[in-house]
Parts: sequence; structure tokens; C-alpha cells
Amino acid sequence: MEYLDKKKHWENIYQTKDLKDVSWYQPTPTTSLDFLKQFNIPTTAKIIDIGGGDSFLVDHLLDLGYTDITILDISAASLDRAKQRLGDRATTVKWIVADAATFKPSEQYDFWHDRASFHFLTEEQEITNYIDIIQKSIKPEGILVIGTFSEQGPKKCSGIEIKQYSETTMTDRLKKFFKKVNCITVDHQTPFDTMQNFIFCSFMILPFDKINLKVETRAHLKKRGDSEKPND
Repeated sequence: MEYLDKKKHWENIYQTKDLKDVSWYQPTPTTSLDFLKQFNIPTTAKIIDIGGGDSFLVDHLLDLGYTDITILDISAASLDRAKQRLGDRATTVKWIVADAATFKPSEQYDFWHDRASFHFLTEEQEITNYIDIIQKSIKPEGILVIGTFSEQGPKKCSGIEIKQYSETTMTDRLKKFFKKVNCITVDHQTPFDTMQNFIFCSFMILPFDKINLKVETRAHLKKRGDSEKPND
């Protein structure tokens, strides 16, 4: 799907479906909140929720006293719904309408949260772009939490094909810049009484020198491999 197609799709979803008529509806995002507790994220931390839409995570963050929250979604309609629900509290939140794969952050974050946005990126270039954006936009001691459909979960969401992950494939996908802390699988019960199996993994960004070492090692191995190829 091209950018404009994706945007049109999600705007239509949020303009035509009620809050409880979508599979991702979750009044209490327990798993996401548990990660905040696990890492003891302070209330002054800069937090961004990718694909947050009209999710209730922002409500809970505000209730817990968090003061620097950014919500990003490709759909303006989804963010408008969240703003309406929050009322005056919405003015304390930063709202960004953007595609996660082309987003250009203007600041760095302490906690980067992505529940069910990453798995919509299925093309290699957009996956690479997104990971590059994250690694440049997380503070040195920052935490990344990503949740996607697992290999036992659905293969589509909202009519769109997604990319399933396991602990192994997600860790491998992110290992260039991030070190895995832990992964868990979670069953999400939809409003339609169906179950969706998710894999949630948390990561810490690798120190700059280790990232450079990995890049240099790969370049060296490629160069050595090229030099060992037989001449025509």
C-alpha cells in the first residue's frame, strides 16, 4: 500500500467505526503499563506512543502523572477522537499525524511504545526506515517496547496483511541497534470474543561504539567475501 492509500484506509476506519467496533479496543492496556512499571519509567520521561490513535494508553499515562506524552498516528480522525474523549487534558499531550515509516522526530524519547503498528510495515525499506528512525530518536538509556501479532496470531488486521513476529525474528530484526531485555506472549480478547496472540518485546539501545563495531564487522566480512570470489 502506498502512503495515501494507507492514510485513506485508516481515516475511513476511524470515521465509520465506533470505539468498541475495532479488534484492537482495549480499555486497560495492562501489558504496556506493566512495561512502564518494570523499567520504573519516571513521570517526567518523554514518552511516545506510535500508532496510538484513540487508544486508552494516553488516559492511563495522564492518570499516572506522566507529563511529556506524544501520540502519533497516520489517522487525524483517530487522534481527534482521543482529544474529544480527554477534553481539557488533551492540551497537555503532543499529537502528531504521520506515517511511522517516514516520521521525522524533532526530539528524543525515553520510552518508545509501539503496540500493533510495527507489524503493518511489510516492505523491507519501510521496516529499515522505521528502525533507523527509532535508533536515532531514543535517548542512550531509553527503552523500546514493540508488540505485534505473533506467529500464532492473525495474518491480517483491518483487512490489511501484516508481518508476524516471534521472539527470535523480532530480536534478529532489531539486533543491529538494540539489545533485547525480555519478550512475552499475550492473548488479547477482542470485543468480538476472539483471541489474538501478540508477542511483546522490550529493548535497550546498544552503546554507540557497539553499533559502529557491528557495522564495521559486517563491512569487513563483505569486503573479505568479495575478495575471495574467483576472478572471471
